[in-house]
Amino acid sequence: MKYLLDTHTIIWYSENNPKISENIKKLISDSKNQIFISIASIWEMAIKLKINKLNLDLPIEEFTEELRARNFTLLPINIEHIVQTTKLDLIHKDPFDRIIISQAIIENMDIISRDDKFDNFLIDINVNRLW
Repeated sequence: MKYLLDTHTIIWYSENNPKISENIKKLISDSKNQIFISIASIWEMAIKLKINKLNLDLPIEEFTEELRARNFTLLPINIEHIVQTTKLDLIHKDPFDRIIISQAIIENMDIISRDDKFDNFLIDINVNRLW
């Protein structure tokens, strides 16, 4: 299976935060699954680091390298992802979440996120939110 991690999921998984269930940790760690990280999440983390709304144990460059070392795949943003954002209702206006949702739709990946606002976008399509 292919899974796209939401930004908080990436951070919490990397920090071994107890907010993530053992089942989700196992799913992310399972080598049979392909785990994707949107470049939008890295961008969001960089912004939050700069404005002191996020602290990481590592500089963002090293954090990204650690993700790659875990065999997570960085998912670039392409034009189809951007076009898909125009098809989403304005239920949720966070641009990072909107591009992550759009990427999951276009790439046919389930999203691993605590954010139940994602569910409003995933009705009647073949993408699920897991938590």
